[in-house]
Amino acid sequence: MLRFPAAPAALALLMTGCAYIGSPYPPLVNIPARITDLAAVQRASRIIVHYSVPTLTTEGVAIKVPLQLDLRIGPAGSPPDQFKPLPEGPTTKGLVTYEIPTAGFAGKDVAIAVRTIAANGKRSAWSDSVNLPIVPAPPQPAAIKVESTAEGVHVTWEGPAGDFRIFRQTGDDPTFLRQADVEQQDFADHTIEYGRHYVYLVQRIVKLAGGKEAESDPSPEAGITPEDTFPPAVPSGLRASAAPESVELSWERNTESDLAGYRIYRAPADGAFERIAEVSQIPSYSDHAVEHGKTYRYAISAFDQTGNESARTAAAEVSVP
Repeated sequence: MLRFPAAPAALALLMTGCAYIGSPYPPLVNIPARITDLAAVQRASRIIVHYSVPTLTTEGVAIKVPLQLDLRIGPAGSPPDQFKPLPEGPTTKGLVTYEIPTAGFAGKDVAIAVRTIAANGKRSAWSDSVNLPIVPAPPQPAAIKVESTAEGVHVTWEGPAGDFRIFRQTGDDPTFLRQADVEQQDFADHTIEYGRHYVYLVQRIVKLAGGKEAESDPSPEAGITPEDTFPPAVPSGLRASAAPESVELSWERNTESDLAGYRIYRAPADGAFERIAEVSQIPSYSDHAVEHGKTYRYAISAFDQTGNESARTAAAEVSVP
């Protein structure tokens, strides 16, 4: 009778069984992830609230729809479970927006928090609360005007004194970008390019404790396509001196960034001025077309890259020996 060794027999038995022996994976709990980007600001007589809809559970698995949104508002310092629930706001590309009237909250500190409830009834943790002191609606700036100047675009508006925020839209880009914060009812925009279209709007800002702000509704928009119709300054310090075979002119350099050059004008002692030359940005000129024994008067002007020309300087007189 044949007998197999014990060890090989045991090995054969193991090879006929399952490849894995262990406990099964625990079931997924499917709790929605907590919202972390809740933001809110008072705008005029409304509280504007934004947050993103979560798409994953706490385990990183896609959330099953439908997903219930539970936004609440109540007294600051109280737990969110005691807050008043609000109807769901509209969702656009995953971003939820609410507009909550401030009526009934004026002069109070409120808190806003949000959570989600999955189709299986499981609730996410509450978001961090956003606390807001509610103030009377900041007044909307009115009568906004824009004007092209030599320094850029000058923006003015009407309204009570305070802090203001200016926004600008450039060209075909529909986005209004924050341009500046000012404490008066005007703003000079020195960053424009002539020939481009700009649109401006203004908000009244009320600064609150803790670095928070309340804002007005934006003003009506005001647009402008500034054009460069502004000449350089009149050159200064014109000096004329006779040399053996010429008259030498010099003056102070202009400082405009778009300066193109200078124009030289000459007249006989009692005659009319005529333009005799055009030079670059170097503030000097040598006139060799002069005659001995005669007196000449000189004046210069500055012109820019658009062709705008300044007035002429006062005449400088010189006699050629």
